[in-house]
Amino acid sequence: MTHELIAEFRRARVVPVVRTASAAHARTAVEWLREAGFRIFEITMTVPDSPALMRELAADPELLVGAGTVPDVEAARACLDAGARFLVTPWVDPAVIATTREAGALPLPGTMTPTEIRAAVAAGAEAVKIFPAASAGGPGHVKALRAVFPRLPFCPTGGVDASNAPDYLEAGADFVGMGGKLVDEKRIAAGDKAAILRAARDALGLMQA
Repeated sequence: MTHELIAEFRRARVVPVVRTASAAHARTAVEWLREAGFRIFEITMTVPDSPALMRELAADPELLVGAGTVPDVEAARACLDAGARFLVTPWVDPAVIATTREAGALPLPGTMTPTEIRAAVAAGAEAVKIFPAASAGGPGHVKALRAVFPRLPFCPTGGVDASNAPDYLEAGADFVGMGGKLVDEKRIAAGDKAAILRAARDALGLMQA
């Protein structure tokens, strides 16, 4: 099950990270990005009533919906109950990893150092988020980690956009998490669908490269 999810992430290459101040803006972001061709979405727990939105989206069998910024087991269970198939955390929490795996979902714990990655793997993670990617050293940091963990799936997030994502993928990332310009809340609030679709096309170009 989790191996199939990892394979889907690798094919997609880009996972939109939906982090907005309102559920309405998050819903609009998903709607527009889906229209552009995206099918995988990370809905962060910082979005108001995020489990309700996850449940709504997860009811569509064409979408692969997960939760981001999951702080603890209680939140993890709420997301899993809502249909989240992957859970992303900012740090390594063995209890969240165990709870996610027990539910048949994929944990993506946040890591930055070899020690943290090793702790995540020891706790049962089959893939890790490299976070924060840009401030930790960018693609060079990912390349250095890849030398130590040659086969573990990596997903850098934090400062990743369409202009630098190819560098992360070349450095050894299996897929990337992308918020920022891809889910630009100011443009969403302004109704600037064209700008979001342009950013989506730039990101989708990575999938086809």
